[in-house]
Amino acid sequence: MSKPTESGEEEKETFEADKFRNRTVKEMRPDEQPREKLMKYGGESLSDAELLAILLRTGSREMNVIQMSQAVLDHFDGLRHLARKGWQDLKVIPGMGKVKSLTLEAVFELSRRIQVASLGDQLQITSPQEAVAYFGPKLRDLTKEVFLVAFLNNAKYLMGYHKISSGGSTATIVDPAEIMRQSVLNEAQSILLLHNHPSGNKDESKADIQLTNRVVKAGKLLGIPVNDHIIIAGDSYTSFRAKGLIE
Repeated sequence: MSKPTESGEEEKETFEADKFRNRTVKEMRPDEQPREKLMKYGGESLSDAELLAILLRTGSREMNVIQMSQAVLDHFDGLRHLARKGWQDLKVIPGMGKVKSLTLEAVFELSRRIQVASLGDQLQITSPQEAVAYFGPKLRDLTKEVFLVAFLNNAKYLMGYHKISSGGSTATIVDPAEIMRQSVLNEAQSILLLHNHPSGNKDESKADIQLTNRVVKAGKLLGIPVNDHIIIAGDSYTSFRAKGLIE
């Protein structure tokens, strides 16, 4: 029950706010409903929570779908961190079952693939920026460190890539012999080394430098030069060649 103010009037504002929070989406005005807003005004008019609500479709007994979407965003500190989570992580939010969680993971994976698809089928990698444009979306949101080797032909066109190893949040074990074996099997004329730092720290470690030197030496023996070693750390990156760490 609303309590009277000093003037004897009821405090209606709090009551109305509570009423709004407890409404289902269907009970909202059409111009408040996410799908209606999307049709009438376009996606730019919707908040992150409203866009997620369209994907999740339904809420729970405790929260309508917009409130649930906002709870998910709040729990993971925004879309960027949310996109890094697997469906198992998303289930910690009350009402987020397997279907909802899998739906969000699929959407985030599609968004990463769209970024890569925009580069076209044939990709020539002649600079760190071109490498990051392709591999950044694949590596930047991972919570475990992953090491890749990319295979290039004589004209520096990407022929494919292979995951050498996947480890923990701070390191992964990489075998230079396996890098060379995969490079020979894929008839690479040169290679590109890449791995991510889930911590967001783009700086190379002593272990990174030592590994790179070993692979460079092995590549020289086999006639397969290492064009670069790139560390992806969120939206940042480090190029060993740009820093003079690869000759």
